[in-house]
Amino acid sequence: MKIRNIAIIAHVDHGKTTLVDALLKQSADFKIKKDDTNDLIMDSNELERERGITIFSKNVAIHYSDFKINIVDTPGHADFGGEVERIMRMVDGVLLLVDAKEGPMPQTKFVLKKAIAAGHKIIVVINKIDKPDARINWVVDKTFDLFVSLGASDEQTDFPIIYASAKQGKAGMAPDLTLMTDVKPVFDTILKSIPAPKLPDVKLQYLAVSLAYDNYIGKIAIGRLYAGSMKKGQDVLHVRRDGSTAKVRLTSVMTYDGLGRVETESAEPGDIIALAGIADISIGESITDIEAPTPLPTIAIEEPTVKMTFGVNTSPFSGKEGQYTTSRNIKDRLERELQTDVALKVAPGDSADHFVVSGRGELHLAILIEKMRREGFELQVSRPQVILKEVNGVTMEPIEQVFIEVPENSAGSVIEKMGKRRGDMKDMKVEHGTTYLEFTIPTRGLIGYRNEFLADTKGLGIINSLFMGYEPVRGEFSGIAHGSLVAFEAGTSITYGMVAAQERGTLFIGPGVEVYAGMVVGQNAKPEDIEVNVCKEKRLSNMRSKGDGGQEKLDTPRTMELEDALEYIGDDELVEATPKSIRIRKAILDHLERKRANKT
Repeated sequence: MKIRNIAIIAHVDHGKTTLVDALLKQSADFKIKKDDTNDLIMDSNELERERGITIFSKNVAIHYSDFKINIVDTPGHADFGGEVERIMRMVDGVLLLVDAKEGPMPQTKFVLKKAIAAGHKIIVVINKIDKPDARINWVVDKTFDLFVSLGASDEQTDFPIIYASAKQGKAGMAPDLTLMTDVKPVFDTILKSIPAPKLPDVKLQYLAVSLAYDNYIGKIAIGRLYAGSMKKGQDVLHVRRDGSTAKVRLTSVMTYDGLGRVETESAEPGDIIALAGIADISIGESITDIEAPTPLPTIAIEEPTVKMTFGVNTSPFSGKEGQYTTSRNIKDRLERELQTDVALKVAPGDSADHFVVSGRGELHLAILIEKMRREGFELQVSRPQVILKEVNGVTMEPIEQVFIEVPENSAGSVIEKMGKRRGDMKDMKVEHGTTYLEFTIPTRGLIGYRNEFLADTKGLGIINSLFMGYEPVRGEFSGIAHGSLVAFEAGTSITYGMVAAQERGTLFIGPGVEVYAGMVVGQNAKPEDIEVNVCKEKRLSNMRSKGDGGQEKLDTPRTMELEDALEYIGDDELVEATPKSIRIRKAILDHLERKRANKT
């Protein structure tokens, strides 16, 4: 068979998408406009281009030497790790990218473990060999050690190694950039090492691995056709997750060509296919023959670990910046998201205006909020909370494995803060002035810590986390509360009032910003809230004393993006997200009502 199905996996920012772009640009039948060459073709989503990370897995088909190579570009961030796990069911081999300086990282370990468990053939690509401080031999040794520690078979540990600079579009079998001209060695190694799809002896077998949505043809299932053929108008059997079945007719059958999906007369087995016409299909469900059904085992869908309450924006500025502001608008949008994101769950809140949204992590939910506000939605969201489980009468909470790299002189404060958040240190080593730490910590202990971590390490620290599982609740935290500077009255922020307020802590806004009573305008240096009047004007009089007229110096405010705001807020605070602004506010805006609530 002249089909090869592979996935590209790696830790976040190790160059997966850049390599796929190089393969696309150098394939024979792919044409690209000159003005597109500066951006990554695969990072088509606006959020992905801004953040420089892959959020949504994407399929691309490349034709090379009479072969069709289906490549799946997977997300590298831990919050989207479940998608990597599912994609292993769609492919026969894996390209594992490892940074030539950093070596195998936590997420490398996670995605490689899934590939090894699936029994796939793995090709290792040592990327970014053009880095001045690349340590190629060390990275190869570390990668081999990782394969062994994860229980890889002898065949898997005998992996081919390709050296590459994806950014320059070059690869070779030796770590010498001067001998490289293009990425042809990657194509050749794929054809040589990755096996053709195996076809079971059954009439029809198809497994839905991911979902997409099209305004014209509805829900689209993307997966692999293991056996048989499919065409538009064909009657097939849909086997649901619970074992129930339904006879359905396919309204569209598409294969991948380059970056796009194209309608096909008849799809051949072994290929990656997109289907339309099955409104209630979900991930892990099978399509099979009506007369001789042979469904495939379902795919387990990862459980959410973090939840937030989404609600209608009730601030005094409600409706000024957004187009969609009602609970019906928010409910419809969340239901639309559920069509394609199976890791997301939505439940009714404590009122008709609130919805409890659960996801895989803070980033997973932050991406959803960011997408909504860019589409014109206004909403307010609560602090992220972990989802607890009851197992045999014991309350369990999600635990993360955390890997930290910090300068040696910052290690003490990091260990102290992790200890306060119920973190258990598992490993510590010091190499060349850098301290490497490994902890297990409750997921709730990480919420709100990353910004503090960057401040403690002066921006030089690296923190990575992986979901590990559930353990009994570790107890309450001590001494990690924060205090806020809360606006006392509505108006426009003025330098005079802000200079007085900044003596109390760090401001989040600059002068000339519209504020309302109960809006959080900064962080107090002490762990209690304090009300400030940032709209206070200087009194004008004809009296003047010595020293008057000195320049008032206002510090640069700390900019709070959506993720910063979600990390910062306490239990009695909310984030107001609109298409133009991110504001932090108290859940109860009136200061007298807040005092009464605090007393009770």
